[in-house]
Amino acid sequence: MRFNIVAVGDKVPSWVDENFDEYIQRIASDWRVHLIKIPPVKRLKSNSKMSIKQQETRRILNSIPDKNIIIALDENGKMLTSNFFSSKINHWSLDGRDICFLIGGPDGIDFSLPFFEKKNIKKKWPDFRLSLSPLTFPHPIVRIILAEQLYRAWTIKMGHPYHR
Repeated sequence: MRFNIVAVGDKVPSWVDENFDEYIQRIASDWRVHLIKIPPVKRLKSNSKMSIKQQETRRILNSIPDKNIIIALDENGKMLTSNFFSSKINHWSLDGRDICFLIGGPDGIDFSLPFFEKKNIKKKWPDFRLSLSPLTFPHPIVRIILAEQLYRAWTIKMGHPYHR
C-alpha cells in the first residue's frame, strides 16, 4: 500500500524532515509513504485569504496522484482514536487504491472548489475529513504528527507493542 501526503510548505526546518523521516523509516516496506511538497502562495497585502486558500487548494488538487482515496486534514473533520484510525486504514486498503492525505496551508483547504480527475469526471471530495486534534498546530508539525500516527496505525495492525 502506498500513502501520498500532499502538504503545502516546501521549506521547513531540518528537524521537521528528520522527525518525519524517522517515523516513515520505521514503517515496513509494505506501507510506502511519499511526501509531495507544494510551494505556498506568496502572502502579499494585495492577496485576500480566500484567494490564497483557493490557489493553494488548486495546487493541492493538481498534485493528487490518480485513483487515490483522498483524506483531508481539516479542523472540522472527524476525530478518531488511534485504534479506529488503524481500522479505517485497513478498511480503505480493501478498496485497492492508494491513500492520499492532504495538509493545507495556514488558511486551510477550500472544499468548494471542484475536483476533476484526468477523465474530466466530477468527483465529490474529499472521501474523508480527518481532524488530528481540536488544538491548532504549526503546519510543519502536522507532518510529524501524521507520520507518527501512520507508524502507530501500522504497529497496531502488526500487533507491535509500540501502541500500549
